[in-house]
Amino acid sequence: MSYKNIQLSKENSIATVTINRPEKLNALNKDTIEELHQVFLELEKNYQTRVIILTGSGEKAFVAGADISEFADFTVEEGIQLAARGQDLLFNFVENLKIPVIAAVNGFALGGGLELAMACHFRVASDTAKMGLPEVSLGVIPGYGGTQRLPQLIGKGRAMELIMTAGMIAAEEAYRMGLVNHIVPQAELLDYCKSIANRIIKNSPLAITKAIKAINASNKEGENGFETEIKSFGRCFGTEDFKEGTTAFLEKRKAVFTGN
Repeated sequence: MSYKNIQLSKENSIATVTINRPEKLNALNKDTIEELHQVFLELEKNYQTRVIILTGSGEKAFVAGADISEFADFTVEEGIQLAARGQDLLFNFVENLKIPVIAAVNGFALGGGLELAMACHFRVASDTAKMGLPEVSLGVIPGYGGTQRLPQLIGKGRAMELIMTAGMIAAEEAYRMGLVNHIVPQAELLDYCKSIANRIIKNSPLAITKAIKAINASNKEGENGFETEIKSFGRCFGTEDFKEGTTAFLEKRKAVFTGN
């Protein structure tokens, strides 16, 4: 499938998805959200893809925000539908994807851009990256999960301050807060993410999928994270990956996982 606003490349079991609207600093518009949904859906169905790296084109921006021109004149109901559809189609979809998604934050990650990075399973930032949720300066609030995921990552008080001040923080402060896992020079960003991805793909893809589900369960209303963990743990015992992993350990060799 061909895409207008994103680029897809694959290397071994690692897929790199690049948001490619440099003239708009990779801002998220309706078409880009649709295309991202489709590419993630396709990659999830492709059993050869084990890790996805998500980044933005160029060196200025990961995603500088949502495309405000698309919704500046929306009604209340249209605003509600915009947030609901966006969360369902992309942000919640990425968070619950069976394949790990690493956000390679290569520049500005503002508004919807930071919300997209937070929906990924973890984040690596370039030393030039800057992040923030400036929505209140436009008379609105984050609508793609930002008010929920930011407190989960950095704590309620810090999230309140960052959202209320519409402030922007540099990579070093984002790292100190726990918003990003690593900071690396811009030129090394993708290679560093690929090095993490290569460590991930040595492990059982089936177990990683179940770990994602169990970790996410702790933040889902009406779901008991401990119960999800217990059931997911138990189900691992019925898999070929579990048999291979334990046998390889006892035989003192490297496991060869198939995801079954």
